[in-house]
Amino acid sequence: MKQAKTPFQFMAASTLTRICGVQATNISELLEQLRRVSTDSVFNHTFQSLSAYHFLTEGFSNDFAQWALAACNAPQMAEQLAALDIRQYESVEDLRADLVQTLESFVAAEPQRAQQKAFEPFYFCEAVTVTVPTDWRAHNLREFCEALWHVSVHSIHYHFVSARLRGPQTNDFSAWMEHSLGLPELADRVEHIDIYTNTLERVRQLILDECIPWVES
Repeated sequence: MKQAKTPFQFMAASTLTRICGVQATNISELLEQLRRVSTDSVFNHTFQSLSAYHFLTEGFSNDFAQWALAACNAPQMAEQLAALDIRQYESVEDLRADLVQTLESFVAAEPQRAQQKAFEPFYFCEAVTVTVPTDWRAHNLREFCEALWHVSVHSIHYHFVSARLRGPQTNDFSAWMEHSLGLPELADRVEHIDIYTNTLERVRQLILDECIPWVES
């Protein structure tokens, strides 16, 4: 079996949530505070909130969109915020810029609605991710599949979702498959697994489904 140029080190990841002490009571205030809060806060309410979204039966995958819908009764605004695909961003600041632009357009078009008090405030929180190496290291695709079967969904979120902020616009698994194993076709198939419509457990299974035929070939 083909050996990787460098082994894949699976990381255990734990996210700590910290309350910022900043809130918004209407969409105008959300815009104002979104310009100011830390990137850790923007990350928490977009990339990190996606993991919680997988356990919900309805709603949107980022907290800003969910609040616009549930607390402000602004479904069009919510849909526009939710339409920003986090897979397309290499930095939180770029995502913040598009969130701000979307809110600015709404505030300019509907200034009165933007000032209407929400049913409940939006409380900004920050996400701080702590990582440590696991005992799982993969030197080839077979070992990768075995490790992927055992690691937690938090590790999968770290490597498959938030990884896009740490380097090239892809996930850690695909980057390793392409550059270390020399399997660009497999890397591309894994990259196109939908992180919005699938739970992290389902993502795990779909990655395994893509990899196993290559292991057996």
